[in-house]
Amino acid sequence: LLLSAFQHVLIMVVAIGLPIIFAGQLNESPEFTASLVTFSMLASGIGSILQALRLPYLGSGYLCPNLCGPSYLSLSLSAAWIGGLPLMRGITIVAGLIEMLLAPVIQKLKNVFPIYIVGLVVALVGISVIQISITSFFGLTFQGDAVRNTDIFIGAASLFIMVCCNLWGKGFVKVYCLIIGIFLGWILALTLTPEYWQNLLSIKNSPLFALPQFHTLLHPIAFRFDLLIPLIVIAIGSTLKTFGNLLAAQKMSEPELAKVNFVPIRNGIIADGLATTLSGFLGSMAVDTSSSNIGLAGATKVLSRWISVVAGIIFIVLAFFPMLTNALSHIPKPVLGASLIFSGCFMICAGLIQMLNENWDQRKTFVVGIALFFG
Repeated sequence: LLLSAFQHVLIMVVAIGLPIIFAGQLNESPEFTASLVTFSMLASGIGSILQALRLPYLGSGYLCPNLCGPSYLSLSLSAAWIGGLPLMRGITIVAGLIEMLLAPVIQKLKNVFPIYIVGLVVALVGISVIQISITSFFGLTFQGDAVRNTDIFIGAASLFIMVCCNLWGKGFVKVYCLIIGIFLGWILALTLTPEYWQNLLSIKNSPLFALPQFHTLLHPIAFRFDLLIPLIVIAIGSTLKTFGNLLAAQKMSEPELAKVNFVPIRNGIIADGLATTLSGFLGSMAVDTSSSNIGLAGATKVLSRWISVVAGIIFIVLAFFPMLTNALSHIPKPVLGASLIFSGCFMICAGLIQMLNENWDQRKTFVVGIALFFG
């Protein structure tokens, strides 16, 4: 259970880059960046635990960890430029409340979502991670960066190891194919590229243990109604993404279901909204359900919701150990890209299989085709 949870933590660590990018765009101090990363990890860990609950109106009960998603990044940056951290906290809190209000509406739309539409939504959620997966696979950070042959080799070797372990591995090797691929790929990167070794050595300047700056929780919270319309649009998009993730998790966890059970999906959206609201109160980046983690669950066939609980606890604990967090954040981008491609394959194909399971006609061709063009 612990190793399975750690596999999911390795994917969740990828999202640490978002708070770092956010703080860099605001030209904030290293202390602010460290605090933002810490609180974002706390929010992700708590959100992962909430999602695994099976309470009457809270938690889907599926393996569906949370992380800092890109959905709210642009709006959060705009809010921070206009009104600083207080306004960013305010819009994040309201975004979570909007998502919770949308949860019962999603449940009432069950007659609008035939099986092939459900499959399409799941596939589109998987397709949404292609861009970040490919740019990471080639070791790219900014537009115009040069592609290095060593990065291509490192990414390809890491992906090859993961796929081979999953297809032909037995027992331990098959279940923990992602951990094996990441660490062997990391070792290969350290051997071939001195830059990755230098990045790893830089963690010696980080403290082993540090408490978050809890006094920032007392800072004011602000809101501006001129941001409400774009906030509602983005919150609806985030809710639909969570809807797709939870559909995929349900399909993998309960394949015997003849039709979608909307009750755990509604409860999962409420849990996701609550986690987003909590991240606003903490002053962290908004959190969201992770498509890549669901893809990993499909790859390994290890689907216990307790993995999400343990992964959440590990992420919360890591928030208090900056040195360990920094070390994991220095996993080479090609290796991380390979892990995202590996996980995304299962998400996309699960949706396509579900979508094409029905008899096909011209109407479905246009519905799916147009959605793919604009999605």
